[in-house]
Amino acid sequence: MTDSIRIVGVEKVFTAPDGSSVAAVKNVNLEIAAGKLVTLLGPSGCGKTTLLRMIAGFEEPTAGDIFFGEKRINDEPPNKRDTAMVFQSYAVFPHLDVFENVAFGLRLRKLPKAEIGERVGRVLDQTGLGPYARRSPNQLSGGQQQRVALARCLVMEPRVLLFDEPLSNLDAKLREQMRVEIRELQQRFGITSIYVTHDQVEAMSISDEIVVMNAGAVEQAGTPHTIYARPATRFVADFVGKANFVEATVSAGGAVEIAGRELKLPATAGRQAGAKVTLVVRPEAVRIDAKDGLLSGTVKRAMFLGSVVEYLVAVDGAGDWLVDHPNPAETGLLKVGDTVRLTPSPASVHALP
Repeated sequence: MTDSIRIVGVEKVFTAPDGSSVAAVKNVNLEIAAGKLVTLLGPSGCGKTTLLRMIAGFEEPTAGDIFFGEKRINDEPPNKRDTAMVFQSYAVFPHLDVFENVAFGLRLRKLPKAEIGERVGRVLDQTGLGPYARRSPNQLSGGQQQRVALARCLVMEPRVLLFDEPLSNLDAKLREQMRVEIRELQQRFGITSIYVTHDQVEAMSISDEIVVMNAGAVEQAGTPHTIYARPATRFVADFVGKANFVEATVSAGGAVEIAGRELKLPATAGRQAGAKVTLVVRPEAVRIDAKDGLLSGTVKRAMFLGSVVEYLVAVDGAGDWLVDHPNPAETGLLKVGDTVRLTPSPASVHALP
């Protein structure tokens, strides 16, 4: 069985050494549907881990309520909440082999030996650890050890699964592999999950929904596509992915004026002519060409990244823009100092509220 989670007006205030109050979490309201994976995303110190610890029961809210299903769990100790947490450090027991690491919690519950063997065997198979059942942790890679930590949580069949930056200690390629595995396992088991990270790519790739936090408060909650394509604030647009912020003026007929040139833009429909707007223009939403385009500019920097070239272009009258140009092996490279033309894709440009 898995639960929905409801967080109502939750706040957490700590007392600093000088006696002053520090608000780590401010009036957070969230609803997480049963079986979904929701990521708390934000920079260090934004309150995401404190919120996770309150859900786990390691911290007590200063105000507000936390519900699992219809049950208010504020006063429940951590061991009564039926949650399991995967930590940043693998926290596997070095003196126990893989099987016994995964069986540890079940033995504490004093389950029958046959049931322990059946449940551990099933989870080891589902997590790809079956062949390593009798190996000690020091014979495993970092990714395999993290998988053991995850299997130890899954075998307990918790109502809620919590992840506290579980991939931070892995190298880039292994981190990419493990986030795919975590997402597949979470969907297979169907456990309501909350995942904390500061890594935007990680959040985008594994989440049903992302909650972007800043200075203790929720800036925006939505699907990865909504967060990226339609950010609610400048902070969200800047933190999730790369963005050009372009100041423009709304003109008549559903267009905006950028550096004296007009661009038809659905995002400004209904706004008054003459109004000033800030546009979010993603680097991949700009076409760059040597001769044809809406705006003119000069290449200031060209950074080859394999599948794309990232250009920094000084746009005449509109500041510096980042532009991603795909497949450079086919199209060739522009040079610093080249004059170019840029055309933003109207459907991809977002006007901040």
